[in-house]
Amino acid sequence: MVASRDDVCDIFCFNEEKVRRLRQKVQDVEGMAPLFKALGDETRLKIIFALTLDELCVCDVASIIGSSVAAASHHLRYLRNAGLAKYRRQGKMVFYSLDNNCFSSILEAALEHRISKP
Repeated sequence: MVASRDDVCDIFCFNEEKVRRLRQKVQDVEGMAPLFKALGDETRLKIIFALTLDELCVCDVASIIGSSVAAASHHLRYLRNAGLAKYRRQGKMVFYSLDNNCFSSILEAALEHRISKP
C-alpha cells in the first residue's frame, strides 16, 4: 500500500516527552503476540468462546466446531500450550476449561464492538 500525502506528516517532528513515556509503556505488551495469534484463528476463537460458556470434553468440542476429535484435540492442545485452556481427566474423559476467566471479558467486549460484515 502506498501512502498518500494526506495520511503522512509533511515534516518529521515528535514530542520527546510523550515518545519517551509511551516507548516505556508499550513494552508492557511485549510477549503477548502468541495470545492474539491463538485467538486469531477462527476455529480456536470458537473453541475459546464455547469454553467461556461451559467446561467441555474433547468430543463436545469436536461436535461444536464440526471437526474430528483429533483436530479438536490439536486445537485444544495449542490453546493449552498458549496458556488459554486447562484440562482435567475424569476416567476415560478429558474436560477442558478456560485457564483464565479474563477471556470472557475480552470476548464480550469484542462481541459488543465487532464490525458488521458488508
